[in-house]
Amino acid sequence: MQIKNFKRESIIPLPVTFISTLSPDGVKNVAPYSCIMPILRPFDLICVATAGVMRDTFNNLRTREEFVISLPGMDLADKVMPTAKFVPPEVNEYELAGLDEKPSQKIETPGVEGCYAWMECKLHKIIAEEYDNFPYALVVGKVVHLEVRDDIYNLEDGSWDVDKAKPLMMTESNHGMHFCTVKDMEWFEPYGAMFPNGKDPLAGLYED
Repeated sequence: MQIKNFKRESIIPLPVTFISTLSPDGVKNVAPYSCIMPILRPFDLICVATAGVMRDTFNNLRTREEFVISLPGMDLADKVMPTAKFVPPEVNEYELAGLDEKPSQKIETPGVEGCYAWMECKLHKIIAEEYDNFPYALVVGKVVHLEVRDDIYNLEDGSWDVDKAKPLMMTESNHGMHFCTVKDMEWFEPYGAMFPNGKDPLAGLYED
């Protein structure tokens, strides 16, 4: 079946994240974002795509040059739409959505309490463009503090328990968002399997 070219989200599962920022006046903003990806395995960079560069989140992170990406589990699914609504910049969206703040370690902007992981980021670069006269931006952040709940992370091998974390995901349809999560297949392949000598050239990065 052939479908319209722009309907990629109908076939690609996307993570649901909360991005928190502070306004120049210190007002706390939270918004859900799904168009997000790490930039290559050895880098500490992460990229967020935002449509319409006049959003509060974009204005705040451009001004403050910092933001937090909080990764929620399924239990926070009911907080997505309250933080997605367009409200005046002076509205504290933590209070609007009934979310609690998680103090950050390296930046002033707080994260969202109750999530399973948090990325404190400093702004690295903004790439602002237009496509068919529609403005969008790619925001590249440098992760300066990465934190994960102790009960889901295995320090010995760096793996994490997705069944316990129940990361919030979504797929799209013609009428809206369908929330879901992921399931561990219990199938493992080492990075070294990609290389002729069976050795991962980046293995040293993961050694303490």
